[in-house]
This record gives sequence, C-alpha cells and structure tokens, in this order.
Amino acid sequence: MKIDFNKNQDGLIPAIIQDATTKNVLMLGYMNEEAFGVTQETKKVTFFSRSKQRLWTKGEESGNFLILVDFKVDCDNDSLLIKVKPQGPTCHTGSDTCWNETNESSFGFLSELEGIIASRKSNIANDESYVASLFRKGINKIAQKVGEEAVETVIEAKDDNDDLFLYESADLLFHYLILLQAKGFSLKDIEAELRTRKK
Repeated sequence: MKIDFNKNQDGLIPAIIQDATTKNVLMLGYMNEEAFGVTQETKKVTFFSRSKQRLWTKGEESGNFLILVDFKVDCDNDSLLIKVKPQGPTCHTGSDTCWNETNESSFGFLSELEGIIASRKSNIANDESYVASLFRKGINKIAQKVGEEAVETVIEAKDDNDDLFLYESADLLFHYLILLQAKGFSLKDIEAELRTRKK
C-alpha cells in the first residue's frame, strides 16, 4: 500500500475521521506524509494545519484526542479513512462531530422503528395503533406477546419454510423492541451489555 502524497502540489491528502465503534463521520482534516507518520507513531491523529502551517495533533489544546484504531487508503491512494476512538467531542464548537451531530450508534431502520414505537408509547391515550394498544394493556401482555412470537419463531426454524421463519422472526424482533421500550431500555442498552461480554 502506497499513499500518494504527491498527487496535490501542497503534499496534502484528505483524511476522513470515523468513529470506529459508531461508524459516524466525525470530521475531515488534511495530512501530509509527516503528519501521517506521527499519527502512526503516537496513535494520536495528527493533521497538517493549513491555517497554522504546521503539524497539529487533534486535542493538543482541548485534550479531546482522536486515538488511532485503524486506517484505510482509497482506491486512488490519495485519501484516507481514519478509524478512531474519540476522547471527548471532536469539533472545536464542543459538538461530537463537525456537522453538529450526536455521535451515537444507529441501527438503521431498527432505530427508526424504535423512534416510532417510542412516539406511540408517549401518546397511548390518543393513539389507536396496535403498538399503543399493547402499551395500554401493560407489561404482562407485552411480555406474553414476546413469548408467543419466540415460540412461533422456534417452530418455524424447525420447518423448511424460510418465508414463514423470516415472518415470525420479524414479529419477534418487533415485539421485543416494544418490550424494551416498556422496560425503559433501547437497542443501545443491549449493545452496551453485549460489548461488556467481548472476549
């Protein structure tokens, strides 16, 4: 792997900074060959500051360092994807990212679905949806539904109909998300628990 630092006249290439855990993009900086070398040596992401015209380690003033986890070079060998463990907010404004976003895990459509379930839970008095009706019936009914869907999923797992297995699996996951909300938890809590078991 050879990084082409000479592609641009100033010897700089873009470095996209990504949280290694959440996969969120935190910022964009520029590195020359020396900055990249220092980053590899110290494990603290170091850029070439175009305004200061010198090497600049992110966090050297704030203490919010970006700890190097891994890096990749793009297909043209002229930009970097730097995966990091951030130690505090990344942006100088105090935001988690330079796009003023919260650096939290997202589970794609499942996070969107969690939001819908939470919205229906908070409006159970006026919401006529199935989800709201389950919340009105209480934790025992919700837990019972999860148990029923788990049994149906196991039954379909033993048969050869993949469509029915996926259908019941979706039902199980859907009702489990409702149960999590009923207990005051979310997928992020499950993720945190699973991370404690990494060995």
